[in-house]
Formats: sequence, C-alpha cells, structure tokens
Amino acid sequence: MRVGIDIRCLVEGKNTGVEEYTTNILHRLFELDQKNDYVLFINSWHEPKAQLQQFEKYKNVSVQQFHIPNKLLNFCFWYLRWPQIDKMLGGVDKFFMPNINFLALSKDAKLVLTIHDLSFEIFPETFSFKRRAWHHFINTRSLCQRAEKIITVSDSSKQDLISYYGIDPSKVERIYNAVADDIEQLDRNDPRLMAVKEKYHLPFNFIFYLGTIEPRKNIPAIVAAFDQLKTLQNPQLDKFKLVIAGGKGWGVEKILTKMRKAQKTDDIIFTTCITNQDKAAVYTLASIFVYPSFFEGFGIPVLEAMRCGVPVITSNVSSLPEVVGEGGLMVDPDNPNELYLAMKELLLNKDFYDQLKNKALRQSIRFNWTTSARQLLTILGK
Repeated sequence: MRVGIDIRCLVEGKNTGVEEYTTNILHRLFELDQKNDYVLFINSWHEPKAQLQQFEKYKNVSVQQFHIPNKLLNFCFWYLRWPQIDKMLGGVDKFFMPNINFLALSKDAKLVLTIHDLSFEIFPETFSFKRRAWHHFINTRSLCQRAEKIITVSDSSKQDLISYYGIDPSKVERIYNAVADDIEQLDRNDPRLMAVKEKYHLPFNFIFYLGTIEPRKNIPAIVAAFDQLKTLQNPQLDKFKLVIAGGKGWGVEKILTKMRKAQKTDDIIFTTCITNQDKAAVYTLASIFVYPSFFEGFGIPVLEAMRCGVPVITSNVSSLPEVVGEGGLMVDPDNPNELYLAMKELLLNKDFYDQLKNKALRQSIRFNWTTSARQLLTILGK
C-alpha cells in the first residue's frame, strides 16, 4: 500500500501541539511499519524550516517537496479542486492529514483525517478574524464528510465532532496523544538543571505555565490567582515567582498588559522561547504547573508536566479530565478563586503535594506514542 502524508504543518518549524503530534506519531509509525510505502507532501515557496532530513533514515519513506506560492495553491484547492495532491505524489491508496488544511484529492485516494479539536467552532471569539476566515474556507465539516476515517485525540473531541457536525460515531476513532521520550523527570543532581536555570534566568521556586499566549489559555486567571496568593504575606509563599512561557498568539498584547498591571508584576517572569531539549529541565525545576485553559482538544503541556513529576492544576472542562485523571487538581476555569485555593493547598501541604506528584507520574505512563502509532497503522491498513 502507498500512503501519502500531509506534513505542511511542519513548514514553520514550530513546537506547538500539532507539530509535536505530527512529528512523534510519524516517527513511531515509520519505526513500526517497513512494509508500506510512505510519501510525504510538503509545499512552501521558500525553503521550509522543517527538519526534513529527520525522515531520511526510513527506507520506505520519501519526501516530495513543492515550491508553489501557498495562496495560489490554496485558492486552486478551494476553488478549482485542482491539482489533486494524490496525483501530485504519483498516486496513493490513502492520504493521511495530521491536521486540517486546504485539500484536493481524487476519488482514488481514501482520506484519513485528524481533528485535534473544534475550538474554532465552540470558542470563535478567541480567534482572530483572519484565523476564523481561514477555518471558514477550509470547511472542516466538508473535510470530515469526505474522510473515510476521522481520528480525534480525546473522547471529548470525538463527542464534539458527533454533536457539532453530526458525524457517524463509527467513523471516528480516538487515539490519544503522548509526549516525546526525552520528556521525563531529571535527577536533581543533573547539571542540565542549573544550566537551564541560568539560561532562562529562572528563580529557585516558581509556578509555571507553558503554552501559547492567547485568550483561550486563560492566563489572566493565573495572574489573578497569583496576586491573591501573594496577598497572604505568608513567608512560605512569598518565595514563589510566576513564570509564563510560550509563543505569542493572537491577543497577546492585552494579556501582557494585564500581567504588567498585576499587583506583584515584579514577581512575574515572561519568556517566549523554551526549546524542546530544555523543556524537561524547566518542568523539573518548577514547583507546580498551572494550565486553566477554557478548552483543549488534549493539552500536551499538562501531560508533559505530569511526566516530569510536577503537580498539575488544570481545568475541569473539555478533554483535560481525561488527560489528568487522578494525577492533578481540576478547577473551574471561570473562577480564579478556585485556582488560587488549589495553588495555596499544594504549596502549603507537603504530604498532599507529594501524593499528587506520584499520582501524576503514574497517570502519565498511560499515554504512549508507540501505542498511538500502532492504532494509526491499524486504521491505515483497513
């Protein structure tokens, strides 16, 4: 069988959830399967920032790179339904899209599509006009109707697809995300910890958030809860700083303004770039991880933190309860006071802190990229 795979989501070389998902599940898939042939489709007018050489070690994997202006190609896909990607690749039996994008396929190719979440349908107000227009023209509902199989990364996302688009449940398969092998708790004597601490100018004790800086992530609630924590003037709590890390998304300036206006703004550290190789060290250094997002299709940072043995506080909505299980505290994202109380309890109750830390590690082991890739291979083989 010849399988085409869309890797356009890797063009910019970013570290967001979609890129993490695509890179990790594809590597495990290629390690498991030496029988089928895989041809990867990528298009970029300029040289892509993706590390395409990472796929060269697999004998049954090839990359076909095109240099057509994206706006022109997307218009052709959308308006003309041409050119057909499977024909551009020399013909494929199935075409796997790890994320939604503009698409034109012939009837000869069966489509397997991953839908990470429907946040753009459920919380459109948290997206820019440009991004909402992009989703409108992509027409995710039509893509789902065209697909032979749809993969979602959580039961929550699966239910959203069924509810919002009326998709037949038998057409949707849930395959959980996982985390990269190098995301794990480091030994406290590991020299990388001090090197990373100095690199990012991190304090000795800090509450940590990692993710895109955008409205959906509910960062003002973290700032409000942190301010409330500091008003206690408790010596045990006064030593903690707040570290906010992640790429700048839409609406970032309003969020940064609120951070600057916080009562304890001098205790808030903002850093935009934490590399993949440094993430495990930063998680290990953190005292607790907070992620009170309004909506997530999965929430990889929560799982990464748990894998590194960091007690987690996250939201009790969408997919997050599936990921956290008993490995973290869940709060109402609309109620910063709940977040404050959870932070206070964790930081002042050592026995509870240690219990949650152990539960987080146990919960994180349930998620594995090899298991996920094996499920994907089964779907592709049907």
